Amino acid sequence: MTERLILIFATLLLALIGLLPIGAMLRETVTADGGFSLDAYRTLLSSEGQLAQLMGHSLQLSFLTASISTLIGVPLGVLLGKTDLPLRGFLTLLFAAPLLVPPYILAVAWFSILGRTGLLGSELPDPWSQKISSEFFGLPGCTFVLATAFTPIAMLLTIAFLRTVNPRLENAGKLVSGWSSVLLRITLPLMIPAIAFAAVLIFLLSIGEIGVPMYLRFPVYPVETLTQFAAFYDFRAANVAATPLFLITLIILGLQTGLNKRVLQLGRRTPSEEVVQIALGPWRHPLLALLLVLAIAVVVSPIGALVLQSSSLETYKAALARAGESVLRSVAFAAVGATLLVVLGFFWGYLAERRTLSFWWVNEWLTLLLLALPGSVIGIGLISLWNAKATSFIYASPVILILGYLAQYAILPMRVVSASLAAVPRSLEEAAWLGGAGWLTTLRYIVAPLAGRGLLAAWLISYVFCVRDVAISIVVYPPGYDPLPVRILTLMANGSPSLIAALCIILITITILPLGAAGLWLKLGTSRP
Repeated sequence: MTERLILIFATLLLALIGLLPIGAMLRETVTADGGFSLDAYRTLLSSEGQLAQLMGHSLQLSFLTASISTLIGVPLGVLLGKTDLPLRGFLTLLFAAPLLVPPYILAVAWFSILGRTGLLGSELPDPWSQKISSEFFGLPGCTFVLATAFTPIAMLLTIAFLRTVNPRLENAGKLVSGWSSVLLRITLPLMIPAIAFAAVLIFLLSIGEIGVPMYLRFPVYPVETLTQFAAFYDFRAANVAATPLFLITLIILGLQTGLNKRVLQLGRRTPSEEVVQIALGPWRHPLLALLLVLAIAVVVSPIGALVLQSSSLETYKAALARAGESVLRSVAFAAVGATLLVVLGFFWGYLAERRTLSFWWVNEWLTLLLLALPGSVIGIGLISLWNAKATSFIYASPVILILGYLAQYAILPMRVVSASLAAVPRSLEEAAWLGGAGWLTTLRYIVAPLAGRGLLAAWLISYVFCVRDVAISIVVYPPGYDPLPVRILTLMANGSPSLIAALCIILITITILPLGAAGLWLKLGTSRP
C-alpha cells in the first residue's frame, strides 16, 4: 500500500508540475473580464500574414536542422556504436560535447571564427568575408549552428538503439551477404523508430529555440511570444501566441505515439557482449582520421576560438565583475533543480521500470511532451499560473525557475534511473520484503545503493541541462535573479566580444566541472582495494 500511494503521489505531482501551467495558459487565452472570450484569437488571426511568415521561418529552420542532424548523426552513431573503430569512447564524448552548452554559445563561438573580424573571416578576401557573414546572420547560419548543437542527439540515440537490435538477425544476414547489405536491409530498417524519433525530437527542440535566432537576427515564431512579454508586457497576447507551438508539439507527438513505444524501450538493451561488431579492416585508420578532423573542425575549433578571444586575465576579471553573481546563481539553481529532479525522478523511474501501476505509461508520455515543448511555452504557462498576489512568493522568487526545470527536464532522471534499475533484480526486493523490511526501507538500503551510479549520472545530466537552460529562464526569472546564460544573452547588446567570450568560457567551465569531479571520484573509488 505504501508503494502504491507514493507512486500515485509522484505521478500526480508530475501532472501538477507539468500540466497545471499549460492549463492555466490555455485558460488565459479564452477568458476576458471574467468571462469566456475568443477576442485574443481574433486578434492573433488578424495579423495572419506576419505570424504565418514567422511560423514558416520556424518550420523551415526546424526541418532543415532535423534533416541535417539526422543525416550526419545516424552514420556517426553507427561508426561509433557498431564498429571496431579506435578511440570510439573518446570520440563519442567529444562529439557529444555540444550538448553541454546552450546552442547560442556555439553561435557566438562560430561568429568569432566566421565573422568579418573573426579568426577566419579577417583572413579572407573582403567580398568572401561579407558574403559569409551575411549568410551566417540568417537561415543558413541558424541551421548550421543548430545542426552542430543537435547532431549529438541523433548520434547518441543511434548508439543506444543499436544495442536493441537482435544480433541473431544480423548473424543470419551475414551468412548470405556482407555488412553493407546487412546494415541497409536489416539493422537500419529495425532502427527506423529511433531514427524517426531522433528527427522529430530535434525538430521540436529547434522549433522552440530562442537564443540562436535572436543572436543571428533571424525572425522566428517563438521570439514573437517572448516579445509580447519583454517589449509589450501583453501577457494575454503571449499566451495566445504560445498556443500554436503547444498544438504543433502535441500533434507531432501524437502522430509519433507508435514509434515512441519502441523508443521507450531503450533502457532494456541486449547485453553488450552480444552486440555484433563490424570489422572495418583497412578502413579503420582512414575513418579515424576523418572523424578526428571532423571533431576538430566542428567541436574543438569554436571552443578554441572563444579561448583565444578571451585569453587575457583582465578580461576574466571584468567578466566576473559584471556577472559574478549570475555565475553563483546558475550553479545554485542548477544544483537545487538537479537534486529535486533526481529525488522525484527516482520514483518516476522506479514506476517506469517496475510498472507496478497500470497507468505507468502516463509518466512516459507526459515527460516526453514536456521535454519536447518549447521552454518559452512552459515559462509562459508558469507565469499564467503563479502570477497572482496569493502566490507571489513563488512568482517573485527563484522557485518559479526551479519549477520550470522540474517540468522541462523530468524525463532525463526518469529514463536514467529506469535504465539503472533494470540491472537491480526484483528478487532482492522480494527477499527484503519476506524478511520484514518495508518498501521505503528496501529502497533506501538495497535499491538506491545498487543504483548509485545511475543516480549520480541522473544528477549530472540534470545539472547540465539546468545550468545551460535559456528558454525557460529568460521568460520566468525574477528581477535580480538572472542566471548566467540569460546574463550573457542580455550583455551581447553592448558587451565587448572578448567579454562575451570570457563569460561563455566560464559557463562551459561551471558546466563540465561537476562532470570532471564525478569522474575523478568514481576513478578513485574503483581503484581502492
